Amino acid sequence: MELTITTNPSPERYVVAVTGEIDISNADKLRNAIDLALEQPTERVELDFSQVAYIDSTGIGVLVGAAHHAGERGRGFAITHAQPNVVRVAQLLGVDKDIDISAA
Repeated sequence: MELTITTNPSPERYVVAVTGEIDISNADKLRNAIDLALEQPTERVELDFSQVAYIDSTGIGVLVGAAHHAGERGRGFAITHAQPNVVRVAQLLGVDKDIDISAA
């Protein structure tokens, strides 16, 4: 399934809506979108994962790196509306404490 990314920027938060499955074949696309969002003059970056059914360890690594970059820049960073499978992968890898992830 192809990864589709759309953005909805505002001064308060920059929302990145992600659709599809995140794996090693497209993790760079997600990383680039997050990096662009973190360069914008906004207080918070939110990833809407309501349409993400699957994420592998590579994708989780992108999220952890992004959370650290956001913290270094003094920005809020969160994954919202995550489906249970995505939350479970984060928990299994032990990174649910490193990234702000909330279920749908």
